[in-house]
Amino acid sequence: MSYDLDSAVKKVPNFPKEGILFYDITGILMNPEAFSYVIEKMVELYKDKNFSSVACVESRGFIFGAPLAKELGLPIVLVRKAGKLPGDLYNRSYKLEYGEAVIEVQKSDINKGDKVLLVDDLLATGGTLQAAAHMFHEAGADVTDIFSVIGLPFLNFKEKFKGIEVTTLIDYHNEKIN
Repeated sequence: MSYDLDSAVKKVPNFPKEGILFYDITGILMNPEAFSYVIEKMVELYKDKNFSSVACVESRGFIFGAPLAKELGLPIVLVRKAGKLPGDLYNRSYKLEYGEAVIEVQKSDINKGDKVLLVDDLLATGGTLQAAAHMFHEAGADVTDIFSVIGLPFLNFKEKFKGIEVTTLIDYHNEKIN
């Protein structure tokens, strides 16, 4: 199956602030053919990788990671914002453009030796996924792959993931509005 994914991605000028071009995945979600294409590509990419689990980053990573996990017959590990999960947790803070945030994972969801695929919708600076990968490594799991529908490689995210295979379906090379 082939699909022009760019045609389904909404480009929103001046969001979240003046001069930024925002790449909005809701156009993919509103288009069943585009969404099916993304899930089929993910299955094709990862069906033979023998992961232990699919870790989905809140919240739009859930949308893409859950159908993939179902298709591969794998458990879903939720990577949530602080305060959203009960029990014993791993947590990690990371820098945002305008401050800091914290993500968490339930300790009971990660086993030493797990081989994990991290999934999110858009990969910009890589801060959130880097923090998530650190939590899994702290638990003794191995994050071998990261998947994101959209990548912004001009923000140099790949430099943060040495030894981890990073895959994006579509890359954009300029976030600023000309």
